[in-house]
Order: sequence, then C-alpha cells, then structure tokens
Amino acid sequence: MRYAIVTETYPPEINGVALTVQGLQHGLRERGHAVQLVRPRQAGDTATTISDHTLLVRGAGLPRYPGLRFGLPATRTLRRLWQAQRPDALYVATEGPLGWSALRAARQLGIPAATGFHTRFDAYMRDYGMPWLAPVALRWMRHFHNSAQATLVPTRELQALLEAERFDNVVRLARAVDTGHFDPAHRDPVLRAMWGVGERGVAAIFVGRIAAEKNLALAVEAFRALQRQGPDARFIWVGDGPARDALQRDNPDFIFCGLQRGEALARHFASADLFVFPSHSETFGNVTLEALASGVPTVAFDYGAARECLRDGLHGAAIRRTGQPARDDAAFIAAVARIGSDEATRRRMRPSCREAVSALRPTQVAADFDHLLQSLAQRGHGHVPIAAL
Repeated sequence: MRYAIVTETYPPEINGVALTVQGLQHGLRERGHAVQLVRPRQAGDTATTISDHTLLVRGAGLPRYPGLRFGLPATRTLRRLWQAQRPDALYVATEGPLGWSALRAARQLGIPAATGFHTRFDAYMRDYGMPWLAPVALRWMRHFHNSAQATLVPTRELQALLEAERFDNVVRLARAVDTGHFDPAHRDPVLRAMWGVGERGVAAIFVGRIAAEKNLALAVEAFRALQRQGPDARFIWVGDGPARDALQRDNPDFIFCGLQRGEALARHFASADLFVFPSHSETFGNVTLEALASGVPTVAFDYGAARECLRDGLHGAAIRRTGQPARDDAAFIAAVARIGSDEATRRRMRPSCREAVSALRPTQVAADFDHLLQSLAQRGHGHVPIAAL
C-alpha cells in the first residue's frame, strides 16, 4: 500500500505529537508499506538529512513556542503531488494550515483520509486565560476532523467525549511504549549524584514542555510540600518551553536539564524516584507510559494515559477530578508528599509500574493503524465503521 502522512511537527522537534507520528510512520514502513511524509521545513534540514520519501513545505515559527513551526497552506502543491503519485489513504496528524490544505486536496482528489486528535486546543484556551474561546476552538476542531472519514483518538474516554460533542466516526487507536528503551536498568547513580541525590534520596521529575498548559504551578506547590517532609529532595525538570525562564528564576534550587533525547532521556526517567505530572489538558500523555516503563511511581490526574494504565495505590496515585479545583489540587499535593516521602512504598511500586505497561507493543499499534488505513482505502471516500478496529 501507499500511504501519506501530513504533520506540522516532527523530530528533532520533541513533543508527544512529533514522536507519535514518527512511531506510526516507522511502524508502517516496517510492515512493508511506502509512506510519504509531508511536513514543514525545519532549521538544519539538508539534502543529506532528508529522505526521498519526505516533502518539505514552507512553514513559520509558532508564537510563544520557540523551536516549533507550523506549515503554511499548500493545497496546490499537495494536489499536484498526489495527482502524480496517488496515495491509497492519508493520515493528517495536525489541525494547522498544512493539515487543512491536506484535507482539502484529498477531498478534491477523492483520497480517503483519517485525522489524529492529539491536542486539546479548547482546554488550552482556558490555560492561557481565554476561556470564552474554548467553544470556538471546539467548533473549529469538529469541522476539521469531520472533514475526514475517521478521527483517531488514544483513549476510550476521549472517544466518548468527542462523540458527545458530535464528532463523526471517532476510532480508538491505542498507544504503546518501547519497554526496551524505557527500562529501570538505565538507572544511573552518577547522574543522580550530579543532581545531588544519593541512592536513598528523592528525585522528583517532570518531563514535558515547560508551558502554562502543563499546570506547572501545581507541580511546584506539590514539590514544596514534599520538600517540607524531606529537605534533601530535588526537583528535576526535563524539557524546555516559554515558562522555563520564569520558573528557573523563581526556583533557583530546581535542576533544569533541558531537552533530552534517546538514551539520555531513558536515563533521566529511570534515575528518578517520582514522576510529577499535573497537566489537565493532555489528550493522552506519552510521558506517563515512559515513566511507568522506567519503573517510576507516578502522580497524575485520572484521565488520558493515567486512566488507561495507572492504578491508584499500585503504580502511584491517579487523582480523580471532582469539579472542585481546590479539592483536586489538594489531593494531588498530598499524594506527591505521601509517596515521595515513603521509600518503602516507592520500592514496592516500581516493579508494578513496569508491569502495568509491559503488554503495550508498538508493533501492535502499527498493525492496528495499518488495518484502519487499509479499511479507508477499501471503502474509498466513505466512513469507516468503528467496528473495523
């Protein structure tokens, strides 16, 4: 089969969407399919670094997100490309101008398409102080995704939410984690020593974009509660983003490690003792699976990846949201302080964390994704029944 994937973010950019799309692309190729990737040009792209199967289009910087770009409209370019080399089916991963162009070109050519629902832009409106724009963002996303034949989501919870908001043909495509890469065996005493943490010390860690939508103030408050019980605790921050400078200025005792990739990221995860993830706005949260695979007890709110895999009291704490923010935040803070200060509990949880994600296989996700795209191709431009997966 011949597939095309259109995305406005891709490695070396580091975020959940970019890494998920890369994994899907590699999975399809490993299954023997021809996969064309369409993405914006990035700094550092050269003729020697770009595959023959990649089309680069014009892009622009994303405001408030240094290092990330979005693709500019390219309907004519994509239409010419797909007229000459028609894909059997298309996957559009992002809702930016390039994604809209891809759906428009696909519709004009009669190419079936699926979209990926990766980002809760409606929730972001609230995080950035514009809650009145949340319904507008939701209507915009519904129009985008309903222009395709299927919308892929990672959890049953999100599937039900979008169906209730009149999104058409929402299909769950589970996520997985590379447990060979993320492994407790990568725990590194030398790295812990660099953080100022001994073998019996406590290293809390946050991994992700350091930005307002991640609810960082709660992470800080929770760590301070832990630190009151164990003054030698350290808070490790892996990632970058627009809120980093202010956070670093206001908390000079925090340890900022910047962006980490590959083996280095695996070592940072495995060398921590508690993963602190206070976000309210993830569609999934791949980092939750990576923490669990690394044997790191996790405190997160009970939705997304945490709802799928994290069992309260067994792998850390899954904080149920009650609709009362102050009460929910208090429960999150208490869990971080309780688990972070109890070495015996964390030691007991570590093997269970690993076991929680041991059955999640990237190869199975690739097979399911392939099956969906083949179903699209076989049915042409009609909708794919959810039962197809």
